[in-house]
Amino acid sequence: MDKLQQGIDRMQEQKFEEAAKLFTDVIEENPGEPLGYINFGNLLLHMQEYERAERFFERAISLDDTAATAYYGLGNVYYEQDSFTKAQNQFLQAIEKGLDEADVYFLLGMSLVQQDYHKLALPYLSRAAEIDPNDVDIQFQFGLCLAQNEQFDEAERVLKALLDIVPEHADAFYNLGVICIYKEEAEAALDYFNEALKVQSDHMLAAHAKGEVEKALNGK
Repeated sequence: MDKLQQGIDRMQEQKFEEAAKLFTDVIEENPGEPLGYINFGNLLLHMQEYERAERFFERAISLDDTAATAYYGLGNVYYEQDSFTKAQNQFLQAIEKGLDEADVYFLLGMSLVQQDYHKLALPYLSRAAEIDPNDVDIQFQFGLCLAQNEQFDEAERVLKALLDIVPEHADAFYNLGVICIYKEEAEAALDYFNEALKVQSDHMLAAHAKGEVEKALNGK
């Protein structure tokens, strides 16, 4: 097994010092290759050493400006620091350079959501959901984004499918209830809010929404 793979294995085992030593060896033995820098950047990112990680990813890009995973890593550095516009630009570059994985589309979509660009985010979250239909976070955020874009029927379909994967997803029940309110289906909304509270008794949003719906129904 080569040192690069050994370093990746050590990183996954949380043996960060051993991983750093192996990645350093890789860089010293192959100073013109970007992979050592990318993996050392990933290690630093995992350790929340963002400034150093940024330098390693930038070094990788200077060696190979087609290294898609370096742009992806750099995007993660900015995303973790809430620099969503800078993150968005790097994730776009990663996709343009050929990275076609659920995570990059998801994080690009979420970078746009964080900037309130829900319409722009939708195609990227849709692509992420298509690539990885079993990822709970991706499916949930895709459902939310559909609802933000007032595509309520499609949002309902996605969130119900999510409940097939995770039957006790309180936030999915809550948001299905909110969708029912927009569709003027108050009793169905109440059922969903009750389901959310069954799963999570201290779900404040569901409790508040349930109270409001009950008041409205009792006022009829």
